[in-house]
Amino acid sequence: MNDAQRNLLLKVAKASVRAAVKGLPRPPLPRTNDPELLAQRGCFVTLKNGSELRGCIGQFEADRPLIEMVSRMAVSAALHDPRFAADPITPAELPQLHIEISVLSPMVLADDPLKLKLGVHGIYITDGFRSGCFLPQVAEETGWTKEQFLDYCCTHKAGLPPGAWRDPSVRVYLFTAEVFGAHWTDIED
Repeated sequence: MNDAQRNLLLKVAKASVRAAVKGLPRPPLPRTNDPELLAQRGCFVTLKNGSELRGCIGQFEADRPLIEMVSRMAVSAALHDPRFAADPITPAELPQLHIEISVLSPMVLADDPLKLKLGVHGIYITDGFRSGCFLPQVAEETGWTKEQFLDYCCTHKAGLPPGAWRDPSVRVYLFTAEVFGAHWTDIED
C-alpha cells in the first residue's frame, strides 16, 4: 500500500471510532475506485492509549471491501471488545488514542508451526470451537520465543493447554500483515 491509501484508511478508522464513541451513526465512506481499497482483505484495527490496549477487533476473511472492513472493525474495536466492556473508550480519551491497522494476507495451514518467523507471521490456532490469534507484532512487543508465542496463544487466547499446538488435530495457520498506524492528532479529519 502507498501512503495515500494508508492515510485514507486511517482517516476512515478515525472518523468511525469518533462516531462510535460519541454515539453517532457510522459516517459515510469516501468514494474510491482504488482496487487496493476495494479488494476483499481481512484486517484488524487496534486502539491504544499510550501503551495500554483499549480495543482490538478484526476479521480474517473479508466479506466486504477493505475500506468498509476497516470502518467496521474500528467501530467494533471501540465499542465491542469484551475486554473493555466495563471500561469503554470515552470521548475525552479520543485525542490520546493511537490507531493501528493490520491488513492481512490469506491464512496458510502450517505443516510445522515452528517454521513461523517471529515478527513476520501472525498465528491463528483452532481446535473445534476453540480458537485464538496473535498478530505478527505481538511477538516483537513481547520478545517471546516461537514456542512461547504458540503456547501463549493456546493458553491465553484459545483456552487450550500449553503445547496444544503440537497436537496434529489442532490447526495452526500462519499469515502476514501490513501494519501501519498513527496517533489520533496526526490523522487528518
